[in-house]
Amino acid sequence: MKEYVTLSLETHLFFGRIMKEHSLFLLAGFPAKETEFIQRAERFRKEFEDGLRKTVKLADGIVSKPVLNSGEVVTEFTQKAECETRDLTGIPIDLEITEAEEQLRAGDGVIVNREIVSRVKMLNRHMLKSLNGLIAFKEEVLEEMTRCRLYTTNYPLLIEHILREAKLYRQTISEIERRGRISMPDLRNLEIFWNQIMMEHAEFIRGLLDPTECELMETANGFAEDYCRLLEAAREQDGKMMNTLTAKTLKTTQKYQKFKMAGTEGITGCGIRSIILPLLADHVLREANHYLRILEQAQKGRD
Repeated sequence: MKEYVTLSLETHLFFGRIMKEHSLFLLAGFPAKETEFIQRAERFRKEFEDGLRKTVKLADGIVSKPVLNSGEVVTEFTQKAECETRDLTGIPIDLEITEAEEQLRAGDGVIVNREIVSRVKMLNRHMLKSLNGLIAFKEEVLEEMTRCRLYTTNYPLLIEHILREAKLYRQTISEIERRGRISMPDLRNLEIFWNQIMMEHAEFIRGLLDPTECELMETANGFAEDYCRLLEAAREQDGKMMNTLTAKTLKTTQKYQKFKMAGTEGITGCGIRSIILPLLADHVLREANHYLRILEQAQKGRD
């Protein structure tokens, strides 16, 4: 029961916020005439905000220290990024959720009983229902865009990108519900997935920076090329050679995380010219932090 509850809540703390923000980015990208798409995106934003709020209330004293310390739940920039994004877009954001996340305690402070298990099970069902709807919505947006029937400021590749993340979230929660735990991850497949995510982040950053930000564009392009090579190497490697590749991926991701952190500080501090929403900068930083934790745990497991 403890593993079921902990894994569920840790997954929702990370991915639930990611889905809430995906909905916000979709919402912010639609032109005013697309009232139906705007209303649907707002509905999903509210659903995942509600799910995240419930998660935070359940998670205190249950989730692990590595997750809370990783920077994948919130960063030092999250509150500021939310305030700025709310003011820039007019989209409401519940800042109290972030404040509560910053106060979360790790460890075994709460005894997991049947009532908590029941509440987590209800939360999992709520999130899976919302996920199924959001995935279908993203697929519809992508189809309309590729058929040139819908304009949005989001790239088609970004819609494909956030679809993959939503499907991984659904797959993870479905497995927890089915088995009560997550099977031992295949590190090769995890690296393939997250290396592609990191590569695309660099491509998006490069494309959303102002053309005058030449040095940052060049750095972003360099990371895109680095992850492209790592992605190809992971696809070609067998299990025996993954140790060396994981170490190389970890080193690259540590550098990339520092680049994203500096970028988030620059964007929230109005020191970088771009069309990147402050919350998007913090969003991709949290995903790098999440991937770093996965890689670091993999390395420790092998040492």
